[in-house]
Amino acid sequence: MSKQYWRLWLKLLTRKQRRMILRKLSKKMPIYAFATISSKIQDMLNLENDGSDDTTLIDNDHNRYVMSNKKSKYPVLQVDLRLISDLVVVVVSAAIGGIIFSCLGQPVIVGYLLAGSLIGPGGLQFISEMVQVETFAQFGVVFLLFALGLEFSLTKLKVVGPVAVFGGLLQIVILMFLCGSTAMLCGAKLSEGIFVGCFLSMSSTAVVVKFLVERNSNNLLHGQVTIGTLIFQDCAVGLLFALLPVLGGNSGILHGMFSMGKLLVTLSVYLACASLLTWSFVPRFLKLMIQISSQTSELYQLAAVAFCLLSAWCSDKLGLSLELGSFAAGVMISTTDFAQHTLDQVEPIRNLFAALFLSSIGMLINVHFLWTHVDILLASVILVIVVKTTVATAVTKTFGYNIRTSVVVGLLLAQIGEFAFVLLSRASNLHLVEGRMYLLLLGTTAFSLVTTPVLFKLIPAVMHLGVLMHWFPSESSGQTEEKISVIEAHNRLL
Repeated sequence: MSKQYWRLWLKLLTRKQRRMILRKLSKKMPIYAFATISSKIQDMLNLENDGSDDTTLIDNDHNRYVMSNKKSKYPVLQVDLRLISDLVVVVVSAAIGGIIFSCLGQPVIVGYLLAGSLIGPGGLQFISEMVQVETFAQFGVVFLLFALGLEFSLTKLKVVGPVAVFGGLLQIVILMFLCGSTAMLCGAKLSEGIFVGCFLSMSSTAVVVKFLVERNSNNLLHGQVTIGTLIFQDCAVGLLFALLPVLGGNSGILHGMFSMGKLLVTLSVYLACASLLTWSFVPRFLKLMIQISSQTSELYQLAAVAFCLLSAWCSDKLGLSLELGSFAAGVMISTTDFAQHTLDQVEPIRNLFAALFLSSIGMLINVHFLWTHVDILLASVILVIVVKTTVATAVTKTFGYNIRTSVVVGLLLAQIGEFAFVLLSRASNLHLVEGRMYLLLLGTTAFSLVTTPVLFKLIPAVMHLGVLMHWFPSESSGQTEEKISVIEAHNRLL
């Protein structure tokens, strides 16, 4: 057996048991042999002189965690200096990338993504602890959706509810059908084609929401339709996760349907509890926090963040998602008179973690792979943009919105979202996609996120071209039609 095995076995023994073993050994072997073995045992138990093995932890998913300080026989404060160094590198590089692209008149999102790709494993390899950095970065999505919920209007949500829920579901079904049919015609597996359809149906909530907020478009009709659809997609991620084992052949159809039904029931219960808290607990709690923190806003800020994280944690424990819980927390506060004050308190935290999250997405990009296969990936991204824009535009138009609003919604939803990385990782573990298909989907998603801000910059030009070509009306008449669409949608709701 290995030295590491004996070392672990000896550590599990008490000091009394070790002394007993040594006494028995001393009676049964010569003194020189006993001295040699005793010395080796002491060496293995000497934690201060341990090798690097004890500074590395590996969890059940084979994630590697590097600890900066070696274990000591005395309880001491452990500081992961390498993680601190990695976070400094990420924040500084994101700041530099954002400043450069802002000076060039480009979206800062591109700067964050490219900065992450340069410092990540596929670039200069400055980052050592990817798992911990990505875990910190997930707070970016949580606070982005929390702030989004604070700005979201339930009245407007009711207006765009049909197109967000039924339209979003219709988009997923259409893409699954198109990709499944294409897979069968090309001789591939039907299950692989259906997964690719699920994969492509996800759009980037973080990137799109940040763009809409920067342009003050989140309260316009196309912004509300887009955000509603994105929120539905985030909710559908849990259902798609339940579908993956069925596609991978690891569980039967009945088991998969049971899992999806259980998830829907859980979602209904969670939303019912959130509605109950909205009118019974949240207003009183926030009013109390305002009174307590009348001299300093520190306590109110902490309470708002704690409420957001608690809601996200409960949602995740129920098998839903962190994103849904954080958005629900924001919506609960948005119904009170403290929504704007809460947003002012949370906004600096949101901006910091959003930059960290977007940089971590950039770290998944392999610069060498993108450069080597740039022609194939560029063709794939163009195909994805055309197909997703066409499907989203057609579905939105079906629900009675004018062509101008439908095209803008289609362009905003044209990219592949960051949650597609999570779906792809799960599908790879189930052996649903492997080899070149995995690398193609990974590269296409990364390339799509990098080019998305550029596509958003082209939206005004596309709108102007559409007016010149008489594809849709001018901006002034388009705004009038947009107001009429809102009124008609509201009347349909009533």
